[in-house]
Amino acid sequence: MTTVLAPVAGHVVGLAGVPDPVFSGGLVGPGTAIDPARRAGEALAPIDGLILKLHPHAYVIAGEDGRAVLVHLGIDTVLLKGEGFRPLACEGARVRAGAPVVAWDPVAVASAGKSPICPVVALDARPGTLTTLLAAGPVRAGEELFRWGGGYD
Repeated sequence: MTTVLAPVAGHVVGLAGVPDPVFSGGLVGPGTAIDPARRAGEALAPIDGLILKLHPHAYVIAGEDGRAVLVHLGIDTVLLKGEGFRPLACEGARVRAGAPVVAWDPVAVASAGKSPICPVVALDARPGTLTTLLAAGPVRAGEELFRWGGGYD
């Protein structure tokens, strides 16, 4: 069982609340999404593991068991070319759940015309292997978001 923590504080809206059909349709994988608090802060590691990919606006962390979690800071934020984001860790680094990975500003993202909603996705998770701990409502960064049991592809 892998416990996935909220990388940012805000309001859980679920993947259906993501204004991007790739995420809202579950094409990337199952998970949830957080509409972040509108203040600059840090996005945290959702699990213990190795940072496989780190872009200013998104990162993937893989645990010892091979399970990987994607955190995407906003929608279409790749188009901002790093503006409003500052990596605090390095690709290839080992991190503990709750460690800061990226500093970012959701207000700057929204001011640039992009949605700051943050999908948190269990990559390659089989259907029915996630247990939602919080389907909707407020969440603090570092709180349990969902659990990933069973297998993965």
